[in-house]
Amino acid sequence: MSVTKNNEKMITSLQQLDFTKTYTYADYLTWQFDDSVELLKGKIYRMAAPSRRHQMVTGNLYATIRHFLWKKPCHVFIAPFDVRLTIQDKNSNQEITTVVQPDVCLVCDAAKLDDAGCIGAPNLIIETLSPGNTKKEMKNKYNIYEEAGVQEYWVVYPTDKTVQRFVLNEQGKYIGLAPLTDEDVLTTTILPGLEIRLEDIFED
Repeated sequence: MSVTKNNEKMITSLQQLDFTKTYTYADYLTWQFDDSVELLKGKIYRMAAPSRRHQMVTGNLYATIRHFLWKKPCHVFIAPFDVRLTIQDKNSNQEITTVVQPDVCLVCDAAKLDDAGCIGAPNLIIETLSPGNTKKEMKNKYNIYEEAGVQEYWVVYPTDKTVQRFVLNEQGKYIGLAPLTDEDVLTTTILPGLEIRLEDIFED
């Protein structure tokens, strides 16, 4: 049963939410249920429980980057970790309508970090796909990350053992790079010197 506080209905179950409504980060902070959700331009997307392989691949990527960053200024985070993406100067809780939990994200500007997570675009976002990810969700995230100015966006396909990378150009548009497989070594200009052997990342 829902309880009331300050004459407002407390949200304690995902079923109480209207999936046709547009919500804000301020709303998101009041929800008191265990289900993991993201907000993409105000719309709710439920996060499916990740598979074992999803967790293994994501953990390998995080561990590799984390080891490389030891005593370096950038920071890498693994989900659950709230990233609030802002539009222009709209950065109050009532104005933010996009809150995502990337599988892995890299933040090199410490000013974007606070106790709640990250506010603003990370330098790199990595999404490891699961069967529960929908085409609509992934298309929306591509557009949102591009609009927010996420410098690089990697989409990891554990089953196919491939990584698709998108890099922001000078016009603020993503350029898709050639897919990499488990036979390749992944590098990025964001972290010069980092070499990720995908054979190790996808190793079961």
